[in-house]
Amino acid sequence: MGERIALPRLLELYPALAGLPEDRLGTLLRPDAALRLPAGSTVFAEHQPCQGFPLLLDGSIKVVKQAPSGRELLLYRVLPGGSCIISSSCLLGSTDYNARGIAETPLTLVALPVAEFGRLLVDHPPFRDFVFHLFAERIGELMQLVEEVAFARLDQRLARLILARGGHVLNVTHQQLADELGSVREIVSRLLKGFAAQGLVSLGREQLTVTDRAGLQKLAAV
Repeated sequence: MGERIALPRLLELYPALAGLPEDRLGTLLRPDAALRLPAGSTVFAEHQPCQGFPLLLDGSIKVVKQAPSGRELLLYRVLPGGSCIISSSCLLGSTDYNARGIAETPLTLVALPVAEFGRLLVDHPPFRDFVFHLFAERIGELMQLVEEVAFARLDQRLARLILARGGHVLNVTHQQLADELGSVREIVSRLLKGFAAQGLVSLGREQLTVTDRAGLQKLAAV
């Protein structure tokens, strides 16, 4: 059975919904509106029709594109307060998904019904502004990704990825880093061993420790 969503939590994360009449908010907060998914679940799959516009309350979704070889490239992540431009583009264009969404952590989300998504775009300007601002942000991120894939060396991209994850110690496998870069584990492992030989990182089992952040930043900026 579903559970009722806390209105303050929803409006805190998605203030674009503030100002809606109570009856319309009631359709968003019905007991079956909240979905809980375990880590590793497929949130949406390629060639699947879009069933609604996701509003993420807790957790993280990674959106990936898979090549025929099975290799994946991370396109972007969806965090609480954000949403998925692939979902909105599918809804606007009445097309199927062309990428895959995977729960990186346990998720709580609200699936905004297709019909309600369309109505909000038409008659609730704050929501419309939210959706198109999201488009602008994500397109900028995807253009940066295209530029990196096309022009940056893989060692630069790996250094940037390690820095972007933040923190001193990263609990991550070589395969996970390869997936995010759209590469293969063997190449990433070879690069990481080179980083370790230069004193930039130290490597452990499913763990990476940054030992020279300034050196990584220099490499990332080359």
